Amino acid sequence: MAVKWTGGHSSSILCLNVNTEGLVASGAEGGELTLWDGDGVPAGRLQLPEADDVTSVLFSPLYPSRLYTSHGETVSVLDARSLKEPVECFHMNEEEINCLSMNETESFLAAADDSGAIKVMDLENKKVSRSLRHSNICSSVVFRPQRPQSIVSCGLDMQVMLWNLQKARPLWTTNLQECESEDESPQTAGQFFNPPLAHSLSVASCGNIFGCGAQDGKVRIFRVTGVKFERELEFEGHSLGVSQVLFLPEAYWLLTGGNDGRVLLWDVSSEVGKQQKSPAKSLQRRKAQAPASTRKDRKLDKVPSNRHARVSPKLTIEHGEKVNWISCAEIKGSRRVLVADQSNSVSVYPLPEP
Repeated sequence: MAVKWTGGHSSSILCLNVNTEGLVASGAEGGELTLWDGDGVPAGRLQLPEADDVTSVLFSPLYPSRLYTSHGETVSVLDARSLKEPVECFHMNEEEINCLSMNETESFLAAADDSGAIKVMDLENKKVSRSLRHSNICSSVVFRPQRPQSIVSCGLDMQVMLWNLQKARPLWTTNLQECESEDESPQTAGQFFNPPLAHSLSVASCGNIFGCGAQDGKVRIFRVTGVKFERELEFEGHSLGVSQVLFLPEAYWLLTGGNDGRVLLWDVSSEVGKQQKSPAKSLQRRKAQAPASTRKDRKLDKVPSNRHARVSPKLTIEHGEKVNWISCAEIKGSRRVLVADQSNSVSVYPLPEP
């Protein structure tokens, strides 16, 4: 059974984040922002100006009390020790921001928005240093751990992209629908009715493995190799779109949340290890030797048939409500998954130890 954290919001909670000291931030519709202690008691509340929905909250990796929040086209910087007026405001984007990400050195902040743009701010100079773009809504952007200038992103254009901040164009792109259409799978016909619009990304702590959740109910795992990435495996556990994916600090434990109201915990470590020796490696070597004009044809990015892995969830939580956001926190010595949904409360579930 879930423990419910109540009394912090009056409307649907859209996003969550946890700092290194266990303080939880939640953002909701109508500009509501709340801080929670480990007991689920509101430790601070703020109504942000303009009453724009708070779509992403992000604690600084270096300063646990510094909190970045996106609301509308604005990013506000707040002091969690005294939740009052924003310390700073950045007007980075021209349309509503969907996701914030920051590198580990807190030198760059990325904000993905409804126009498909990813604005990257140099936090030392307080200026937008790079503008990257998807052709449709950009739903998720994540900096890769240990690689402060490397980003992965995804969007409703069904594209997953790898970027380096020194370049304006993506290093590598995969179209999820094109990949599906190449597979001789009985589900292929269904892709036209339930296309793999990409909703969420999470990068494992190693920085080379990342997961993507999409509207077709599938989770895809990719491996970055140099300036490109290849699909390691994919699996299904949700009957509707996968709205959230989150790698835990353990190697290759992945939480997923879906529009079907389920939260699932997966251990993909054995499959990721198994796929390292797959035929995809020799294929990638052949591609690397091909002319540049050929390498740009992403249809060559064929993956071996064994990528349809038989992965079963280690834990199934029948949450019952469409999942807006998931996060993980250590509370009183044990791990918990925090779930935000269409309600005004945070649901907290225990997680097994690795």
